[in-house]
Amino acid sequence: MTTVDTTSSTSSSLSTQSSGTNPNGILGKDDFMKLLLTEMQYQDPTAPMDTDKILQQTSQLATLESTDNTNKALEALSASLQNSQQFSTISAIGKMADLGYDTVAANGDGTSTDFEMYFPSDAQSGTITITDTDGNTVDTIDVGTNAKGVYQFTWDGRDTAGNIVDAGSYHVNATYLDNNNQTQSTRVGAYPIESVKFDGANTLLRVGSGFVSLADIKEVY
Repeated sequence: MTTVDTTSSTSSSLSTQSSGTNPNGILGKDDFMKLLLTEMQYQDPTAPMDTDKILQQTSQLATLESTDNTNKALEALSASLQNSQQFSTISAIGKMADLGYDTVAANGDGTSTDFEMYFPSDAQSGTITITDTDGNTVDTIDVGTNAKGVYQFTWDGRDTAGNIVDAGSYHVNATYLDNNNQTQSTRVGAYPIESVKFDGANTLLRVGSGFVSLADIKEVY
């Protein structure tokens, strides 16, 4: 009488079946349960599976299921923390965002450069001063009379004598008088946060006339 190793055959069948849908060959807890039940179903009645072996395999199955549940719980926790972190950014609306720079770029070919500045109070008069990296004044722009808010200005890329400046970064700061004739100052790169937008895993903040990534904000105050 020939004895057929049904357990080995079943394992091979499960592996073959799994390889079609699981190219990495990783068995889950359901696969192990099927394997255990198949072993018990086709075991030799005259030599049944050892009880200790059954308990060992059951324990392994329980451990596998516990690990699987833990991984799922950690994934859910990670997603929850990410969402919580995103929505906590909403509290930044109305505060100031510092982008970490106070410069604009000149192309060195005489083309104009647009930039935005935020005035935290009404401006009766004032001057925007453009300086080079050595602190020398390159050009000035009249602020005009503006209410509190963000305004766009244009620099023609030339100095006070009308000469085209070299390509590079130039600092842009402004001083102005408010309604109480008090001297105030502001600069490029500091704007109020007007809104928050979520784009998948990215958090975007509206500062000035556009959105910037949260990662690009150096300070919120």
